[in-house]
Amino acid sequence: MMRSLFSGVAGLRTHQTKMDVIGNNIANVNTTGYKSQSVTFRDLMYQTTQSASGANAETGLGGINAKQIGLGVTTGAINTAIAQQGSAQTTNNPFDIMISGDNFFVVSNGSENLFTRDGSFYIDGAGNLAMTSTGYTVMGWPVDEETGAPRPDTVTALQIMNEKVMTYDPEATSEARVTGIVDRNDKNVHSTGGRMMNFEFYDNAGYLYTAKFSVHATSSNGSYYIKLNDIKDSTGASLPREIYEKVAFGTTMEVETSIPYTPKNGAATVHGTLDFSGAATGNVPETDFGVPTTTINATLLKDVYGIDTTVTNITEIQYDQSGGLTILKPNNVKPSYYTPLPGITTKFTVTTVDVPNEAGGTTPVTPGAPVAVPGTAPLDEKGLLDLYGLDIVAEQVKEVQVNEDGSITVTKKNVDKAASLEFNPGTGKFISIGGNGQGMITLGLAGADGERFKDINMDFSTCSNVNNNGSSTISSAKGTSSGLGAGRAEGEMISIAIDQSGVITAAYDNGMSRCLGQIATAAFANPSGLEKVGDNLYTATNNSGDFDGTGVDITAGGGKMQAGVLEMSNVDLSQEFTEMITTQRGFQANSRIITVSDTMLEELTNLKR
Repeated sequence: MMRSLFSGVAGLRTHQTKMDVIGNNIANVNTTGYKSQSVTFRDLMYQTTQSASGANAETGLGGINAKQIGLGVTTGAINTAIAQQGSAQTTNNPFDIMISGDNFFVVSNGSENLFTRDGSFYIDGAGNLAMTSTGYTVMGWPVDEETGAPRPDTVTALQIMNEKVMTYDPEATSEARVTGIVDRNDKNVHSTGGRMMNFEFYDNAGYLYTAKFSVHATSSNGSYYIKLNDIKDSTGASLPREIYEKVAFGTTMEVETSIPYTPKNGAATVHGTLDFSGAATGNVPETDFGVPTTTINATLLKDVYGIDTTVTNITEIQYDQSGGLTILKPNNVKPSYYTPLPGITTKFTVTTVDVPNEAGGTTPVTPGAPVAVPGTAPLDEKGLLDLYGLDIVAEQVKEVQVNEDGSITVTKKNVDKAASLEFNPGTGKFISIGGNGQGMITLGLAGADGERFKDINMDFSTCSNVNNNGSSTISSAKGTSSGLGAGRAEGEMISIAIDQSGVITAAYDNGMSRCLGQIATAAFANPSGLEKVGDNLYTATNNSGDFDGTGVDITAGGGKMQAGVLEMSNVDLSQEFTEMITTQRGFQANSRIITVSDTMLEELTNLKR
């Protein structure tokens, strides 16, 4: 009788435990990452009133089973449904992450590593990825500075936002490609200005510049040259001359361009000698042309010009550089012009030229000999500007030369930064640029200002010279076809994304991206052996297996992470309510055992009376 009471009490206790577990499951039906639990029962020890016996052949009796009376029930195990995936709930929060598979996030409270399926994370004030509910930091692998990829090692707190990663460093352009067609019928390539082509590139500080090129046809079929005309910054201003002049492109040659300038302050006076070949008189020494002279050589006039001075009453004569002669007579008689007689040739040799000077007078200069500038007056920098309107800096003047008529011829430095562009005239296929059959030619910027620029390797190998209806399409772009060496401006972080393997990547407004780390996960031989410690956390036990401190890539075991989604509880309410009903009936049955046993004891007591 007493045994039934003990059994009934044990049944009540056990079913109460199961009810506790069911209640906890239902309470956590909306808990993120919660794993439901279930209870299994086991019977208690038995009292054997009669042991089992075997068959006896001698007596002919059969065997008898043991007679045992059980003493109740107890809780056998409380199992956690770790492997059962909870439902997915979309949040669109990039830091909400759901794990698919048996792995766990690793978090730290500062002293120990704990484990969770709750992927509700946020960025704390220190830039760490942390649990929203507890503030525990999410653990993972840092980025290897050499490779830029996560380095599996002992897990550390993932600091994904700090001053270092909020911006992406600028980089100077180092590679470029030129593509398209050069059409020989394009009128632009035959014009003085050529067919224009702009090329944008970055300097070391991320500032954008535009190099202006022009493509020009030569007299040879299939032969062109590409010329660097200017480099402008983002405001449209050209590079300072002291920098631009050091920029190299192709074969840099000094081409002398001669431009005549006449004096602003009037014509110059030319001094020289005039030879009359075939005349008996020889020459007229030191003649100032344009200036009348009263020195009259009667013999010269008669032999060279056929003039009789006694008859013509000549008062003055004036020679010109061609050997011609103007006779001036008194009484305002109209001057007469004479040329040398047939058979007599002239030869003029200039000795000096009177060049106007800054003082308003003249300075004799020997013509023909180049004079470097800046020089001495009147051909110094100020004198050339005042007298001829010539700015030697703006015009890149190399030297000047005084002409016999008092004008000057300016030789400009005119450094052409250009390279020859050769195509097969028959097929139109690219041959070389600047003699380089590989198609590469360098825009030498580093030599101009290495702190500001990098040299840029420009690839022309894909250009062609074929018919395109008279229109050329040649153009340039930063970087190689695979995007290498394009350079960039400084970038500001605009977003963070987490992929299926837990790799955290930041995107920047300059088009670049950077790995910030990778979320590590923990895998256990027996995940059901983990012990719940509250706050959606688990701790390792002897039966779950230890955490090695490094963790694993979730994809190695076939799992994955999904950002913007949370794993909800795996509690099945219909099952829980069913279990609740069966538990209630079991509890009621056990309570009835106690009631009946009590009644029977009461009856026994009454029998003694």
